[in-house]
This record gives sequence, C-alpha cells and structure tokens, in this order.
Amino acid sequence: MHSTTPTEFAFAMDVDALKADDIDVWTLWDRDILMGCGALHQLNKSHGEIKSMRSHLDFLRRGVAAALLDHIISEARARDYNILSLETGTAAEFEPAVQLYKKYGFQKGGAFADYGESPYNQFYHLTL
Repeated sequence: MHSTTPTEFAFAMDVDALKADDIDVWTLWDRDILMGCGALHQLNKSHGEIKSMRSHLDFLRRGVAAALLDHIISEARARDYNILSLETGTAAEFEPAVQLYKKYGFQKGGAFADYGESPYNQFYHLTL
C-alpha cells in the first residue's frame, strides 16, 4: 500500500491498532497457511467500517476476500448496523478490491469518520 500511496493518505492499521476493543479481526486459513484477513471496526452503534482486508498473494482470486467479506457483512447485520463503510486506495492495485465491493452492492460516496478526501483514497458504503 505504501508503494502507491503517500504515508499521510495510507490508513492501514498495524497489529497493535487492530487489538482495540472496538475492532474484531477474522482470518482464513488453509491448514497452517494464512490465506487472508479482514476486520470490522465499530464506529458507533449503527455504523461499521471494514478494515485490513488482505489476501495473501498465493490466494488472490480464489474466493478468500469474498468469504471474508461475506462474514464481515453478516456480522455487521447481526450487530444491527445501518451502514457499512470502507476506505481504499485509488491506484490500479486496488481495482480488484473495488470491483469486489461493487459486486456486493457498495456504492461510492463521501468521506466518513475522520477521513479526508484526497486523490489517493476513495470511499464506499453499503446500506444494510
């Protein structure tokens, strides 16, 4: 991410940040190999944010991200969130993820939470 996005516009969370009480992280494994991860950050009682969606390079385009996204959306619905949002980059490397989000009904929209708009990020929202 940092290779295509200036540091001040890269909002990836490190492991310590992902340990916060308002964030849940899920992983998908093939025996002892980590295939991918994704997190759900509770912004408030009705709004969640997808964080840290990643698939290992060896598992790209094999359904890992879709399985994680299915789980995160189901969890957001179970929590009675009204909206699920995400921030992602604008570089070409982010396009497969954007296409996945669109397939699930996410719509491009404005900045949310503490994010600011820039040429390096874009925002998507799903009404639940």
